Amino acid sequence: MTDINQLSKWNRDLSLAISALGSERFFPALVEAIQGQVAFDYPQIWLYRRDLPPQVLYHQIPAAAVPSQIDTYLEGPYREDPFYQASMNQPRSKFYRLSRITAGKLRESEYYRDYYAATGTVDEAIYLSRLQEGNVINLSMMRLPRHGEFTEQDYEALYLLAEPVSELLRSHSQHGDFAVTHLIQPGIDNQIDLAFRTFGSSLLSPREKDVLELMLRGYGTDTSGERLGIALETVRRHRKSIYRKLDVSSQTDLFSLFINSMACLGEAAGADPLQIYMSPAR
Repeated sequence: MTDINQLSKWNRDLSLAISALGSERFFPALVEAIQGQVAFDYPQIWLYRRDLPPQVLYHQIPAAAVPSQIDTYLEGPYREDPFYQASMNQPRSKFYRLSRITAGKLRESEYYRDYYAATGTVDEAIYLSRLQEGNVINLSMMRLPRHGEFTEQDYEALYLLAEPVSELLRSHSQHGDFAVTHLIQPGIDNQIDLAFRTFGSSLLSPREKDVLELMLRGYGTDTSGERLGIALETVRRHRKSIYRKLDVSSQTDLFSLFINSMACLGEAAGADPLQIYMSPAR
């Protein structure tokens, strides 16, 4: 296939993926678009979240291989996964290849001995997209022995697609259904905790946000000062600034605003629900 034909195919396939954003058709359409450029096996899309186990969002793994590829991975080896560690450590790139991220020492690692060797994989690369609150989506592309390792030409082709693929993954995560299903954890306690951590973050300074979270969690001025290591007068000054910026005059008004804004948690997708609640469109 000539370069112009390859580019034309990519454009057609990418258009289908874009049209599927926010629907169940998006992940398979995106995988198919990438596979139209470079062949790979066992496509998987993972959501990595801080303090929670990973969640597989989509995969094309035969049922017989799911125990070794996914179930065993979730039992604990994911913590040693170089891709997981890169994802949770402020990743700078949107594309990683296993041989480079491990500096060629994968086979010497505990991760390889405890898990990876049994997968039968001979090579792997991922696309990575950073979301709100430290969440990350990874699109994993494996190669089995039938295809052999990725060639340098394969890697170059995959690298060129990193920007649009990463942006599409991020855009898909911003749709309300995805946010409610995956970014807001089931159960009211987790939803409230997310609201505590994000409420007011678009309007307040980082220190004011710390004081606000302790206020919402029921801590008084003295305890807030102790926990944050700041003087009581500083806490009081931050509280006055919070009231002014949020346009409330009492703690009762503040809690009312907090409760009302929780209805926007899903739409906020991990960002500040207050920003959406106070938008002119509402």
